[in-house]
Amino acid sequence: MTRTAHPNPPLFLITATVMLGVIMAIIDSTIVNVALNDMAGNLGASTDEIAWVATGYILANVVVMPLNGWLTALFGRKLFYAGSLAIFTIASLMCGLSHSLSEIIIWRVVQGVGGGALQPTAQAILFESYPVEKRGQAMAVFGLGAMVGPAIGPTFGGWLVDNFSWPLIFFINIPIGAVALWMTFRYIADPSYIKKPERGADWLGLGYMTAGIASLQYVLERGQREDWFDSSTIVILSCVAVFGIGAFVIRELRDPYPFVDLRVFKSYPFTVASLIGVVSGFGLFGLNLVLPLFFQTVLGFSAWDTGLTLLPGALATAISMPIAGRLAGSVTPKIPVAFGLAVFALGSWLLGGLNQNAGYWDIFWPRVLQGFALGFLFVPLTTAALAAIPTNLMANATGIYTLVRQLGGSLGIAVLELLILRRQDYVQQLLSANVSLSNPNVSDFLRNAPDRAAALAQLAQQVDVNAVVLAYDYAFRVCAILFALSIPMVLFLRNPMRDRPKPS
Repeated sequence: MTRTAHPNPPLFLITATVMLGVIMAIIDSTIVNVALNDMAGNLGASTDEIAWVATGYILANVVVMPLNGWLTALFGRKLFYAGSLAIFTIASLMCGLSHSLSEIIIWRVVQGVGGGALQPTAQAILFESYPVEKRGQAMAVFGLGAMVGPAIGPTFGGWLVDNFSWPLIFFINIPIGAVALWMTFRYIADPSYIKKPERGADWLGLGYMTAGIASLQYVLERGQREDWFDSSTIVILSCVAVFGIGAFVIRELRDPYPFVDLRVFKSYPFTVASLIGVVSGFGLFGLNLVLPLFFQTVLGFSAWDTGLTLLPGALATAISMPIAGRLAGSVTPKIPVAFGLAVFALGSWLLGGLNQNAGYWDIFWPRVLQGFALGFLFVPLTTAALAAIPTNLMANATGIYTLVRQLGGSLGIAVLELLILRRQDYVQQLLSANVSLSNPNVSDFLRNAPDRAAALAQLAQQVDVNAVVLAYDYAFRVCAILFALSIPMVLFLRNPMRDRPKPS
């Protein structure tokens, strides 16, 4: 076992070490979104082209996540985590120094390779470092980065871009990454139970997995922009995703030494928690994308105002995480998870009642409810999912669990965008059909208008605004119904204190 300079570091130093990397990676996945317009202008790129700065990072993330267990075994935990930090930090520097679209996309992909490993590796380190009775608290600390990060990222990024320039959102990672790297060598150890893989890389299996997961993520990320299955690219990549993932799953299940051990799904708590995790990812990532669009396009908020409006939800999550962490060791996860699903559904339903005249305080309480609910979802779900996983499979399990939640988020974004677009078209047709001279209100409005052309333009604008508002409200309430319908799934959860890792 390789020793660090500090052989028995306090838990708070281990926690601080890994959380620096987690917060960096998670915030960086969202902070860039508010800077895309500035990047496009500076690099001479179109809106569609600059979107690859965000898409490339996520694609690299989802490919690396399931490899977490195999790469940890190959390099050792400390070296793998340190290497991921170094890749992420160097790539951040190169992103900030990029002078062309192709440069920044390439370095964002490299940054995504490093970032994709930080979150699941940190989760495994924390879960194993804490005693069983305090693992809920460990997951609460981890959840502060995982859940609050996506909400803080746009606010922080908006402030940096408005007051300085977009390269700073990358340069700010350099000192943080350097400190985290030093602390990793100082405080993170290689557990004795981590063994080298029984064989080298399964290149065919890796090819299936990369093609399948990357294609699926591309379809979810870009489907709306490319008009879904009217695009030959989306059709081809959907077929690649089905074939690649199917071939990968079959190959890994048949292999006695799989490099991604899908047999973790034999753990009943892990499988159930992963399914509910898809729903929580749907709400967290899906609404975190849709809400800023609603605030800016419908309510006319600036990027900074949007960030401030989202902030109460993040603060509520920060409050609920420690509460859920303390409950995790003494209460069956069924109760807090059901509470979290129900409260999040209520918050989403209230958002569905907003109109174009809504202000900060109309949004405040729905966002507080949603944020508070997320703490009660993340902590008990993660604790229940990993409680029965043997320690030698922990890195593998955290990689898969993080991937499932990420794909749930991507699915949520894709579904909500599609719902909003389709509903907007439908509502606009209905409203337009009523804007005719046969409608007495319309007839009176036009008759009394000093300028008939201006009045018609005003009516058309009102129809457009109302259609957009009703479409967003519809999406919020569909999200609420989805969370409410997921509540019965908690009956299949078990108390993690009763689930002990079986001998591997």
